[in-house]
Amino acid sequence: VQLVESGGGLVQPGGSLRLSCAASGFTFSSCGMRWYRQAPGKERELVATITSDGGIPNYADSVKGRFIISRDNSKNTLYLQMDSLKPEDTAVFYCSVLWVGRRYWGQGTQVTVSS
Repeated sequence: VQLVESGGGLVQPGGSLRLSCAASGFTFSSCGMRWYRQAPGKERELVATITSDGGIPNYADSVKGRFIISRDNSKNTLYLQMDSLKPEDTAVFYCSVLWVGRRYWGQGTQVTVSS
């Protein structure tokens, strides 16, 4: 299983970023996927989840109305569109999958929201 995140960077408050997660080594179209984040000194937090067919997304209260999780099963890719970013969104963002009883993580992509 391989998960490779990209799309992070430095953005001003109120700005937007789109994260991507390229997946391989498992049947992507059969798996629910998740985005997590971890801010410095804090525990890893579940940000958003999506079912295998992309039909039922769920979000942490802290990002509802600002983030959108989506997926393209034809490209084995998971996305996270992040709008109206706030300084408190600064974190390393990870995509994750549960496959054959084990949870896998990517290496993460840094998102920094600062003026």
